Amino acid sequence: MFQTLKNAFKVKEIRMGLLFTFFVLVIVRLGSWIPAPGIDTAKIGGALAGSLGETASEVLDAFTGGSVSRMTIFALSVTPYITSSIIMQLLTIAIPALEEMQKDGDEGRKKITAITRFVSIALAITESLGLTIGFGRSGLLKEYTPFSVIVIVITLTAGSALVMWLGERISEHGIGNGISIILLINIISRIPSDLKSLWQMFVSGKNVVQMSFAIIIIVGVILITTVLTVILNDAERRIPVTYAQKTAGRQRMAGGRSTHIPLKVNTGNVMPIIFASTLMSIPSVIINLFNIKVSSTVGNRILEGLNTNYWFRPGYPWAYIGLAIYILLVIFFAYFYTSISFNPMEISQNLKKGGGFIPGIRPGKPTQDYLNAILNYIVIIGAFGLMLVAIIPIFFNGRFSANVSFGGTSLIIIVGVIIETIKQIESKMVVRNYSGFLNQ
Repeated sequence: MFQTLKNAFKVKEIRMGLLFTFFVLVIVRLGSWIPAPGIDTAKIGGALAGSLGETASEVLDAFTGGSVSRMTIFALSVTPYITSSIIMQLLTIAIPALEEMQKDGDEGRKKITAITRFVSIALAITESLGLTIGFGRSGLLKEYTPFSVIVIVITLTAGSALVMWLGERISEHGIGNGISIILLINIISRIPSDLKSLWQMFVSGKNVVQMSFAIIIIVGVILITTVLTVILNDAERRIPVTYAQKTAGRQRMAGGRSTHIPLKVNTGNVMPIIFASTLMSIPSVIINLFNIKVSSTVGNRILEGLNTNYWFRPGYPWAYIGLAIYILLVIFFAYFYTSISFNPMEISQNLKKGGGFIPGIRPGKPTQDYLNAILNYIVIIGAFGLMLVAIIPIFFNGRFSANVSFGGTSLIIIVGVIIETIKQIESKMVVRNYSGFLNQ
């Protein structure tokens, strides 16, 4: 491992890319500590949960590396860009013009990227305006005037735009996908404080037996969840494909080779979890943002059921209804996201045009039906794997109040980004005949 890293630094292109990426990440983290003007940052942490809802604020704070709880100039970080990318993916399916643009090679992708940037800025303005108004109503602004609101909105929007620009520079001159790398470093930056909280809650002040038992449980849960995430990220079903050999007269032409179609078990990656969590947090966000009072017992129990902090908590049996809704949403969005990211009809048509076929399956419609059947089978496995990884930290949070930011969604993102970045470094090293990280 260390020899591979040493070899990577011997390659000038990789070395300069890593150093450039590191330099940009330092800027991002420094900006995550510069407070936005006009906000009483000393009171912002507790009030944020009241403005957005506890679940939504925890997710947002994890994705921004704690910037939103400190209300810094990078408080929104890459969240508007991520939301914009998801919206554009959905609109590409619904709007034929965008679908044609996506298929139009590099030029089409550049146009979609430009549109995504504009949507990101619009979302940043909307999010910053909602936060500022919510803080103003809660008395968290030093001066709640139109001018102060405009200054804060411009600051937060400009900060988000700068982070987005820095992410694109990493993609262009550094190593890995810039937006994903920034999201990764933001999540990782919260891990030391989370481990400190776990230590103070379950280890500090206990006797030797209790300390040992707590450490074993904490380390075991982290390792098991991480291993499950790695397995889920890499698991795939390989469909064998054979291409018929083509000949012209006595001369042999291309064909006669075998390959495979890799179908990832977790096709939607972390998207089903994000979609489900976002949808379940909408009622709390609306109620808290518009200061709606819920006085009925039924209404409060519904909100508690939608809040992950109440799942598995003793004395809240009605919260399991929210857990059941969450599981159904994850399964639904796993199928939905797979349907928009993998098209069996297009695959079967491309195979038929290229002279390829799946052994034992006729080309055309039978191939499409076969791929659909396999896809439906592995998607449900991926959905249950996602739920297992996501629910493990939720269980310990509800049962033992062990709230950490590197569980569930965050851990899937961490593992996915690290593996993809390593693969990109390996692809650059293979050209120089160096062995990669994953080959050792």
